[in-house]
Amino acid sequence: MLDREGFRPNVGIILLNGRNQVFWGKRLKTHSWQFPQGGIKHGETPEQAMFRELHEEVGLRPEHVQIVARTRDWLRYEVPDHYIRRESRGHYKGQKQIWFLLKLLGRDSDMNLRATDHPEFDAWRWNDYWVPLDVVIEFKRGVYEMALTELSRFLPRAHTHNRYLRGGMPRAPQARSDSEGHESAAAAEDLTPGSGSSGG
Repeated sequence: MLDREGFRPNVGIILLNGRNQVFWGKRLKTHSWQFPQGGIKHGETPEQAMFRELHEEVGLRPEHVQIVARTRDWLRYEVPDHYIRRESRGHYKGQKQIWFLLKLLGRDSDMNLRATDHPEFDAWRWNDYWVPLDVVIEFKRGVYEMALTELSRFLPRAHTHNRYLRGGMPRAPQARSDSEGHESAAAAEDLTPGSGSSGG
């Protein structure tokens, strides 16, 4: 499902714990870290898609979270041609996203990266709100900065200072391993349209 400009509707999820740290997931067999995200299916609202993706990628259900805020408008990023299937080139340009800020009401143990047969992540951790953009795939970094900046006003005042405006980036996070009680496994990101619920 693409719009007239070739962008696929999508949702992004920033999940906070009680210390305003964010869920930070490592994509399967890569060194790339990201937030949960995925495509909006035909007939779904952004909120319905967000709850579906939250369960598919993190294992959480609506009762485990509270919606704090969402971005006002679509945020767009273009995907480089070499990430797009050949048959989709010229039609598919990238993603347009509504981002949701969620507060975790449940526990860490409620999360399950293997909630479906097509997991997205093979590790995760809690990270400071201003995530290290240097470990995010390059073409998504601008949207991440826009989403985090817009939604930061809904955080307690002590956590709103934008670290992207300072020199240097935070260090890359260390993953939670299976031995620490966190499920880990994931599927490679599919960036083409009509590829099911994930679509990166």
